[in-house]
Amino acid sequence: MATTNDLKNGMVLNLEGQLWQVVEFQHVKPGKGPAFVRTKIKNVLSGKTVDRTFNAGLKVETATVDRRDMQFSYKDGDDFVFMDVKTYEQTYVPADVVGDAADLMLEGQDVIVAFHEEDVLFVELPAAVVLTISHTEPGLQGDRSSAGTKPATLETGAEIQVPLFLNIGDKVKVDTRSRSYISRVTD
Repeated sequence: MATTNDLKNGMVLNLEGQLWQVVEFQHVKPGKGPAFVRTKIKNVLSGKTVDRTFNAGLKVETATVDRRDMQFSYKDGDDFVFMDVKTYEQTYVPADVVGDAADLMLEGQDVIVAFHEEDVLFVELPAAVVLTISHTEPGLQGDRSSAGTKPATLETGAEIQVPLFLNIGDKVKVDTRSRSYISRVTD
């Protein structure tokens, strides 16, 4: 148990039998009336995000979430296989649990897999990944710094918008949260 004053981003709460992850929270003390905590919480299983307000100091039940460093090994049918980097134990995770992270992962990619009572809740990618462009229209000569973008398909199959000067074979750093281009990576 914890109080709403103890909330932190990433904390998982057990509300009415469902697990919710705190995305954002804000402690509010209005001029009149009691203080309260405004939160944005995401259902761990369905991914649905809702806004919820709690009275300050209210007791809430927290869920024990075990975050393990794992490595994406390979895809086996509809399941993704992850290996614990400490114990070398393999875990099969269904594609619907992996979700959007699937098209930004390469074999050998380090990720964090969150467990609750041995059930996999979600897969968390690092903040940024480096991937190679596998298909895009040719770059335009002279367009080295314009703000224009074009679609590009990455080696994992994900599509993002990249600057006009990038070509097939270029490595790019991609923000995994917004799924957007950050920078070109030179070896």
